Amino acid sequence: MSLDVPNLKDFDQRLRDEAAEPTLEVPTEEPTSKTQIIAIYGKGGIGKSFTLANLSHMMAEQGKRVLLIGCDPKSDTTSLLFGGKACPTIIETSTKKKLAGEEVAIGDVCFKRGGVFAMELGGPEVGRGCGGRGIIHGFELLEKLGFHDWDFDYVLLDFLGDVVCGGFGLPIARDMAQKVILVASNDLQSLYVANNVCSAVEYFRKLGGNVGVAGLVINKDDGSGEAQAFAEAVDIPILASIPQNDDLRKKSANYQIVGTAESEWGALFASLGENVAVAPPMRPTALTQDGLLELFDGSDTGAGVTLEPATDMDMRGKNATPKESLEVIYDDV
Repeated sequence: MSLDVPNLKDFDQRLRDEAAEPTLEVPTEEPTSKTQIIAIYGKGGIGKSFTLANLSHMMAEQGKRVLLIGCDPKSDTTSLLFGGKACPTIIETSTKKKLAGEEVAIGDVCFKRGGVFAMELGGPEVGRGCGGRGIIHGFELLEKLGFHDWDFDYVLLDFLGDVVCGGFGLPIARDMAQKVILVASNDLQSLYVANNVCSAVEYFRKLGGNVGVAGLVINKDDGSGEAQAFAEAVDIPILASIPQNDDLRKKSANYQIVGTAESEWGALFASLGENVAVAPPMRPTALTQDGLLELFDGSDTGAGVTLEPATDMDMRGKNATPKESLEVIYDDV
């Protein structure tokens, strides 16, 4: 009796061929599912929390049911929404309840203001655990609390884009969201992160995923144009351009909501809310490192620099001493 064992090399190649095949066409119409789950990615400190707090508040004003979930270990997503007050995180609450032999309830971790429901996943203290694993644990707990049965028009997930471990890629890798929104500015580092997220989206699309990029929010826009050029290069729309403005900076620092009809900035966030609602998930074309650098003035990015290989003598420094050669040299006869 012989077993028909598949050839592992053939199996591996078949998987690669399948991943390279184009997936279904990206939908161009407004999403039809009742709840839109949207993951927002950006470099740490780029203004995701500011953007999301005001966006979620404006969406609630527009009559939408919105759930905002902070997935950043800093747990600062909801700070602006709650006037600077930190709400208990899911991770820390779960730990305390478990030690007390109690179950976590919705009221322990979810809070509301201005019509927005909000919660923080949280994360471990520095050096005491994996932030990505904390996110996975947080979502497991949300599922136990009935996440899939909740009645919301929008669920907004705030993720760090410059942390590349698995937990932070959860929405893209597991099709937990329908689309991704990028937040960046006119600087190389934030666009580098945005480009990496585009690359991740395309990678998982090739593996059969369905998450797309809905567009880019330019924050602290100084008008220099690099973020605009990036959006055009990767073929995604700009959903809003939030100017670099001292009034916005001060209001953000003082935990003031500007995403309201009562604010002079209300119209900007109302337009962002409308764009977020209807933007289809696009399939971006990520740039190469050189392509990304070309968006900037060469004098700012070190254009023209050539790589000079180091030598063994360079590495030894002061310890560099010539070694006696073992080569035998014969005197001329």
